[in-house]
Amino acid sequence: MELTLSGEQKQLVDSFAALYARESSMDRVRAAEPLGFDPKLWRALCDTGVLEMAVGEQSGGWGSSVVELALIADQFGRAVASAPVIEAQVAARLLSLVGAPAEGLLAAALNAEKLVVFAPRSYHDRTLQMVPAGAVADVVVACVGGRLLAVGVDGDSVRQVENLGALPLADLPAGQDAVVLAEGPVAERLYSGAVDVWLTLTAAALAGAAARAVDIGAEYAKQRTAFGTPIGAFQAVSHPLADSATASDGARLLTLEAACSFDDEPTRTTELAAMAFAFAYETARDATRRSLHVHGGYGFGMEGDIQLYYRRARAWALVYGDANTALDRVADARYGVAAS
Repeated sequence: MELTLSGEQKQLVDSFAALYARESSMDRVRAAEPLGFDPKLWRALCDTGVLEMAVGEQSGGWGSSVVELALIADQFGRAVASAPVIEAQVAARLLSLVGAPAEGLLAAALNAEKLVVFAPRSYHDRTLQMVPAGAVADVVVACVGGRLLAVGVDGDSVRQVENLGALPLADLPAGQDAVVLAEGPVAERLYSGAVDVWLTLTAAALAGAAARAVDIGAEYAKQRTAFGTPIGAFQAVSHPLADSATASDGARLLTLEAACSFDDEPTRTTELAAMAFAFAYETARDATRRSLHVHGGYGFGMEGDIQLYYRRARAWALVYGDANTALDRVADARYGVAAS
């Protein structure tokens, strides 16, 4: 597995880092709350071709690899950006694999006529709960009762879910007008593959958020003094931050391994994607908590940047489940699904 970035990949990272620096400042992130959606940022991302990247050339896209999508997800996490990039990319990629039944919807998504997102949870009834970006989407692609559906979002029947992460979560019904994209084993295969991509990209975002949280904590520890000494000189401050810095590097490494597996080891993708998600979630959870406590009481103030990372790191992951939910998926992939 070669993890050295090519020249084109470095340019990709630099371009998205610059875009988020320009269009997703911490002031802009705060201004987008409580809904957690910045329309201006989303338009800028669409103009950049963020959706075309996720779609193969045969479907009108650019055919970017999952590794390249993970690299820009890392930048998304570092900026805690207020746009449903990952859910929209996974939805577009899934629609391109569905083929003819989804061609019109895919075209509408790529042309920015409709915001189409993916729901990583599967549902057994026709009420979709905690749908990421459900409060701002036009269409949600979800697995309901073993069928892959394109569910149109009716504003009158959507219930926005208030949450501390300030994400545009919503509960919504899958009405009778929902379009069936696939059924049976085909639907299960397509949905499972999309979940693998979502887990990998979300892991990348969490690893990016963890790394930036460590940076914020380290910067503060250099400036804040106690007894005439920067608090970063005290082991009780520096050692936990060092542990989180090491863990965030490990989370990024495991995430890139999972991303590479889509092309190099497809039989291990489900296992690696879920492992990367579980480790990245725990890493981001701990890194943001440690950095927040380094700030003392200031860390809990809404004017501080670190609280944005503390809240987002938990919210991004929990729309799917905690680390144990992902580890159950690892076990199922390696040993088979346990009999009920």
